[in-house]
Amino acid sequence: MSVAEAGGRPAPEFFAYTDGACSGNPGPGGWGVLMQATDGGKVVKERELSGGEAGTTNNRMELLAAIRALEALDRPVKITIVTDSAYVKNGITGWIGGWERNGWKTADRKPVKNAELWQRLDAVQARHEVRWKWVRGHAGHPENERADGLARQGMGPYRKKASA
Repeated sequence: MSVAEAGGRPAPEFFAYTDGACSGNPGPGGWGVLMQATDGGKVVKERELSGGEAGTTNNRMELLAAIRALEALDRPVKITIVTDSAYVKNGITGWIGGWERNGWKTADRKPVKNAELWQRLDAVQARHEVRWKWVRGHAGHPENERADGLARQGMGPYRKKASA
């Protein structure tokens, strides 16, 4: 949306704070997303998403959090995805081009782990103008801490099943 479309005011900014969690690696895991629309730095709309799987890895949950954030958007937007996963940020902003050129093989010719999720993330981000930002996890970043809580909440039902 342009400034003119917003009635002469700047368009809202969109953010997705994403996180994954795993109890054991592999083990039961969860992903969480805190989505925010801000206007002038003030949050005007917020949405929480979470889910999980019984047998997974932390990296898969980190990827799924970013995927689910982008899939939740009903129209193309300019969005900043904030992640504490260097794996996700470095993969989507750097490594993915080489993987695609190499037929989804790493530099040492091994299959890329989680290739189907990387391909899904690449496809869903193509609809949007995405800026990727890394933050240190468990360092007191309020929105990242909320995303972590959502990931742990998403893991909850699967953790109980795994320990039963």
